[in-house]
Amino acid sequence: MFKAISKKINAESVKSLAKLTEEQAAQKKARDLELEKIITGEDERMLLIIGPCSAHEEEAVMEYAHRLAKLQAEVCDKVFMVPRIYTNKPRTNGDGYKGLLHQQNPNGESNLIRGIVSVRKLHKRVLTETGLTTADEMLYPENLEFVEDLVSYIAVGARSVEDQQHRFVASGIDQPTGMKNPTSGNLTVLFNSLYAAQQKQEFIYNGAEVESSSNPLAHVVLRGGLNEVGKNMPNYHYEDLIEVTNRYAAGNFKNPFVVVDTNHDNSGKQYLEQIRIVKETLENRNYNEKIRKMVRGFMIESFIEDGRQEPDGTVFGQSITDPCLGWDKTEDLVRYIAKHA
Repeated sequence: MFKAISKKINAESVKSLAKLTEEQAAQKKARDLELEKIITGEDERMLLIIGPCSAHEEEAVMEYAHRLAKLQAEVCDKVFMVPRIYTNKPRTNGDGYKGLLHQQNPNGESNLIRGIVSVRKLHKRVLTETGLTTADEMLYPENLEFVEDLVSYIAVGARSVEDQQHRFVASGIDQPTGMKNPTSGNLTVLFNSLYAAQQKQEFIYNGAEVESSSNPLAHVVLRGGLNEVGKNMPNYHYEDLIEVTNRYAAGNFKNPFVVVDTNHDNSGKQYLEQIRIVKETLENRNYNEKIRKMVRGFMIESFIEDGRQEPDGTVFGQSITDPCLGWDKTEDLVRYIAKHA
């Protein structure tokens, strides 16, 4: 049984609270076209989906985004960066911080109506104040309509990628959509998900029967996995990348594109390992032309301060979920990518 605790939400009314002007929408469209060309291979720059594990503090996120915008201008000929503004966090057991959508204060009560407004406000602020467009995770498929006009990149997480609704909704998204391998690391599941996202689908979505367009910009994200005894099983090494490129080549997939997630089960959440993982992947790209052609992106968890703190912590710009690279290390790493990609 479900008990309604609010009136039915009108998506258009919500969108009107943080709507882009014609000029801002044109600015976003231009960035979206750049990103599309990177996925299709017309633009050979490296793609970085980069930023905090969770966007838990608006002003810290904005400080980070302003710094990232300056760095983007410095490396714009080699690297295209999309800041992670992840406002929903999966919680398998239901405990812990669930993201800005749920809690506008990490230690406060849950208020999802206020959360939708906060989420839209933050995505819009990043675009209008820095010129960068944003990425978010599609944790709740039915909520996509509340942000689809503001974001440039959508991620489908490891705990969602096996779900039919996520796969079908991904098939109707206009933006590039990164499909992560499941927590098991199973690549067959991953490529089944990718195939579903790249086909037209018919299903019920937000109360109506719909037919999706298919999403040719959906692509693979490698984040490592866990074996049956809970041991990390990374999948960014040379042999893993060869297997992924072979699976792309053997299947009927559009726009083969691989993003390596440098944290999570690839690093064992040892955030400093992200630096080494990036460098190893770049070396593998230089060694093998097939890898170089397909592996052209990284997901990097970074914030202003190194590491993480508890949700009741007071360190400005430090993660309260997974540990992140601090700003100085982030700058150095992005410059390294720009020089060696």
